[in-house]
Amino acid sequence: MPEAPQTQHVELSDAASFLFDECRMVLPGIQAIFGFQLIAVFNQRFPHLGEYEQSMHFVAMTLIAIAIGLVMCPAAYHRMRMPFEVTQQFIRNSSRLLLSAMVPLGLGIAIDYYLIARLVFEDTGRGWLAAAALLLFALLSLFWFVFPRSQRLQEMLDSKPGSWRRDHSVF
Repeated sequence: MPEAPQTQHVELSDAASFLFDECRMVLPGIQAIFGFQLIAVFNQRFPHLGEYEQSMHFVAMTLIAIAIGLVMCPAAYHRMRMPFEVTQQFIRNSSRLLLSAMVPLGLGIAIDYYLIARLVFEDTGRGWLAAAALLLFALLSLFWFVFPRSQRLQEMLDSKPGSWRRDHSVF
């Protein structure tokens, strides 16, 4: 029987620090994507997209903007609500905000992927390109959600019965 992985519980202040670091790691990438989305409208090829594709680009921009807001929310929430304290509820809510940002981010990336493929191939085979975009979204979802959850489940199964505490769960 494999040994249960060793875990160490951290202080709430350290957990908050880790959370803010994770937000700081994700945010520049999302902002870079958003910046490229903004300048794409001024690209010479953008008018060659049909009204449908231009609308899709706007939807992708909106989704990325939502993801940015969700990633930035824990810092604003902390600063306005409880600047001198950290609670388990704050960690839980902020973790949910950060994780929920991955949904609009993944959808926005998938839509952008479709639009780029549409421009590169100059093909109206939207079904294949949409399928590729959905595949990309599914892969991102797998990497961002399924893999971490499966690891957590595996750790729970490997640990001794009764040693897992629900109050440390993100969800």
